[in-house]
Amino acid sequence: MQQKIINPQDLAFQLYELHEVETTLRFDRYADHSRDTLQAALDLALKVATEEFAPHARLVDEEEPRFENGRVTMRPEVKKALDVLRDTGLMAASQDYERGGMQLPAAVAQMCVGLLKGANVGTQGYAGLTIAAANLIVAQGSDHQQQKYAEPMMAGRFFGTMCLTEPHAGSSLGDLRTRAEPREDGSYRLFGNKIYISGGDHELSENIIHMVLARLPDAPAGVKGISLFIVPKVLVEDDGSLGERNDVALAGLIHKMGYRGTTSTMLNFGEKEGAVGYLVGEPNNGLAAMFHMMNEARIGVGLGSVMLGYTGYLHALDYARERKQGRPIGEKDPNSPQVPLIRHADIRRMLLTQKAYVEGGLALCLQGAVLVDEKKHGETEAQRTLAAGLLDLLTPIIKSWPSQFCLEANSLAIQIYGGYGYTREYPVEQFYRDNRLNPIHEGTHGIQGIDLLGRKVSMAGGMYYLELMKRIDATIDEARANERLASCASQLSLAVNAMAAATDAINSEKLAGNLEKALANASLYLEAFGHTVVGWLWLRQALKAIAGLDGNGGQTADFYEGKVKACEFFARYELPKVVSLSELLKALDTTPLEMADAEF
Repeated sequence: MQQKIINPQDLAFQLYELHEVETTLRFDRYADHSRDTLQAALDLALKVATEEFAPHARLVDEEEPRFENGRVTMRPEVKKALDVLRDTGLMAASQDYERGGMQLPAAVAQMCVGLLKGANVGTQGYAGLTIAAANLIVAQGSDHQQQKYAEPMMAGRFFGTMCLTEPHAGSSLGDLRTRAEPREDGSYRLFGNKIYISGGDHELSENIIHMVLARLPDAPAGVKGISLFIVPKVLVEDDGSLGERNDVALAGLIHKMGYRGTTSTMLNFGEKEGAVGYLVGEPNNGLAAMFHMMNEARIGVGLGSVMLGYTGYLHALDYARERKQGRPIGEKDPNSPQVPLIRHADIRRMLLTQKAYVEGGLALCLQGAVLVDEKKHGETEAQRTLAAGLLDLLTPIIKSWPSQFCLEANSLAIQIYGGYGYTREYPVEQFYRDNRLNPIHEGTHGIQGIDLLGRKVSMAGGMYYLELMKRIDATIDEARANERLASCASQLSLAVNAMAAATDAINSEKLAGNLEKALANASLYLEAFGHTVVGWLWLRQALKAIAGLDGNGGQTADFYEGKVKACEFFARYELPKVVSLSELLKALDTTPLEMADAEF
């Protein structure tokens, strides 16, 4: 069972050899930890994942939450698993000791979460949203709000949500209509409707704390007129006890293709006197404040995509080793025994593609986690600022690249199973359905592409983009000196140069004021940029693997050899796509813009 969530060798390699997570123990915050304590937390998370989360993953897919008599009912295993998560302290693994947390380095804390996602992404969603909402209150709220709402959330007594989307507006948050009317006591009354609110109602906790975007009466139009409010499902008294039910009503549940274990709700605020809410931060600064939670959620989406792709890969790998079908090409005797699927070249190609995507995606997510710690705890202001800029640059890639390519890994897993993979008798079809949400929520591919190309690569005069390219070039130079990796380094260099040419051409168009033309193919830019970054991370993995083959690592020779071959595969099969995409980007093709409505 453990092997079907993650390969423990890969987890150890990525954390301790590739990303050298033990170096974060130099920060005062983590001084109490050692490799033993980090590993103990991971082992505990894997135990909870396999024993409490995985067993009911199929059950919550087949028996999704129901809306009955105005309330949500669901499988009892969900609450039991979340209670165990709370009692072990894993729910607040990254939080301060004083708030009941484990104070783990970001990479280890994220992997504790990731193991749960790989086991049962639907049940983990409740906890993930809660901690993200609590972190938002800690970052943006008053001391009183932190004590009254965030601390019970970190303790697992209250759960949390974020309420952005409205039926008429979708991702266009500037068009939201929910209004907040001030009262003399400093509170507000909210009126409006929200949709697709994950975890928006349930009976899993004492209370649900909604983080709601709304407009004040005098707010300017658009995104500059949005404020952020805490709106509890049940009002909380000053002594922490629960009071009356707030004017927040469950209007219905949304029935999804996958991710069924997490309720997706329609909520009405203010059907009667108005939902009581409390302003967080400054008026009309709500969207900027909410991005603290949204960016955390986007990184979580990327990791969830990786883990769903990873578990699908491991299931497909086991099946390919066990299922006997066909004979090798050239074997003419029909009486000869059939061979395992993994003996066939095309099956190996699909498995290798999955491995390249999921292990590359994991390296990408952990790279982001390393930057989180450097941003918060780096020794100098300059180091912290640089890490923050690099994290901002990589966030749309961390969210979207795994959502696209680890989903493709799930599709390949189904293909390896053949007709069986298309049935409900095997889990790989559910992994695909669960993962299909990830290219959509927390900002679609299109939104992430525009964010990356329209804002992130140009931040600080392109300083962070240039710093990333500098780091990639340094890895290329190091790999060129290794005879086996020289060709991989050359292929990555071609991709980097192609991306640079495309970026320059697009930036010139942006400077000329032709934004629509410049951003028309932003999603393709995101894909090419993501492939370049993952190619860099694969080259770094291969360098570490070769060091391991020379006796400077803790894994087996087969494991390290597999890493090198996966790097070679990514360089030869995937990185050439960057060059072709970059040619299209550099040409500033306008075919989509020129296609008229009637021509479709």
